[in-house]
Amino acid sequence: MERLFVPDTTFEKLDFASTPLKIADYECCNFINCNFEKADISGINFAECEFTGCNISMANISKASFKDVKFKNCKMLGLHFNSCNNIIFSVSFDTCILNFSSFYKLKLKSTQFVNSNLQEVDFTEANLSTVKFDNCNLQGAIFENTNLEKADFRTAYNYSFDPELNQIKKAKFSLQGLPGLLNKYDLEID
Repeated sequence: MERLFVPDTTFEKLDFASTPLKIADYECCNFINCNFEKADISGINFAECEFTGCNISMANISKASFKDVKFKNCKMLGLHFNSCNNIIFSVSFDTCILNFSSFYKLKLKSTQFVNSNLQEVDFTEANLSTVKFDNCNLQGAIFENTNLEKADFRTAYNYSFDPELNQIKKAKFSLQGLPGLLNKYDLEID
């Protein structure tokens, strides 16, 4: 059976939690104010798509493909991006809530996170080289054996990680963010 191909289509205010999105290859599609909360979108391929104002929290994204996909103003709690098809994984996030999500072992080189909440997000063993965290809340985010070379944390806040457990060569930090790199030493910094 040939796989369904859906190009250049706009989906607006649809509830894919109650009426599932068809398994297909979606290319250059726009999803606007749609509900995917706890929906099963496993095995679906998205290429050059944009999600705006969508709730994708707790969706099953296992083996889904995201190639050049933009998420704007989306609620995306508890997503396991590490279960996606990571061969062609490329995304960007603008004003999204990604709390409690996992990017474990993913290649996120040059990914843009802008004005987003990334609280308690797992970046363990991920490649975040040249990633930009622009005005992002990283409270409780986990960085362990993570490649952070040339990553930009200058406007990020609430992050705390051990530089000795991560690769941070040429990463960029603001003076205000330095205490988050020194927490393990239990210093008092004014």
